[in-house]
Amino acid sequence: MTKKKIAWITDSTAYISKELLEHPDVYIVPLSITFGEESFEDGIDLNTDQLYSRIRTEKEVPKTSQPSAGRFAELFETLKIEYDAAVAVHVSSKLSGTMNSCLAGSELAGFHVSAVDSKCMSYAITSLIYKGLKLAENDVPAQKIAEILQSEADKSENYILLGSLEQFYKGGRMSGTQYLLGSILKIKPIIRINRNGEFELFDKVRSDKKAIKRMVELLGDAYENHTIPQVQIMHGNVRGKAEELAEEIQSYFSRLDIIIGEISSTIAAHAGEGTIAIIWQNEK
Repeated sequence: MTKKKIAWITDSTAYISKELLEHPDVYIVPLSITFGEESFEDGIDLNTDQLYSRIRTEKEVPKTSQPSAGRFAELFETLKIEYDAAVAVHVSSKLSGTMNSCLAGSELAGFHVSAVDSKCMSYAITSLIYKGLKLAENDVPAQKIAEILQSEADKSENYILLGSLEQFYKGGRMSGTQYLLGSILKIKPIIRINRNGEFELFDKVRSDKKAIKRMVELLGDAYENHTIPQVQIMHGNVRGKAEELAEEIQSYFSRLDIIIGEISSTIAAHAGEGTIAIIWQNEK
């Protein structure tokens, strides 16, 4: 059997486009979502519709967990028969231990994997994979691709309007003080994942409308200083809201390419239904 050059590994926090889903060399390792004693694999035996339905009817906020090193090792034992190398692009290592599990699985299987810490999640991961695939077309070796993608990760900018402050707090992503102030004052926090790959409270506004306006302003600031080829709007079961944001952006930046997609169940378990996020890459 002729070996293919590079296998591409990611996790279920990424936005998996139809193209990536059908790509023969792309492999997605799911995170787990737990309700009490029940555990599900994101995108395999639990989709977002099922997740939102359970959250609405159950009091307990779901928990998420990274794939085990054994799960990765099992995949790599199969891949090393067919592939020479692999590049893995994963959710921020400050938000999940998924990348560490991937590297541990690589050692167990004896299959070298060049890992990239996206320092983000969702479409920011997807963008890196697309860039990597283009580099591979030009015969750039796996290790070099990973190095390039790691530097590219710093170009990503993202802002998130949470759908559920309570879920974000109960999932351990927000301090009690921040949650209390947000609840009492009915503040709409705009969260972002910073350059270190950690969640931070970026701004506080009084309404969804003002939050959306602020996010468009932030895009405008970046647009003045960088080349932005595309903007990605991710949402938690509120496509109409995402489309309104897209129209707002298009009215100011008519040449911008805009992608609309849905956040994965793993992200929705923390951010909540109704979440809106805007992501782009600041190119030179």
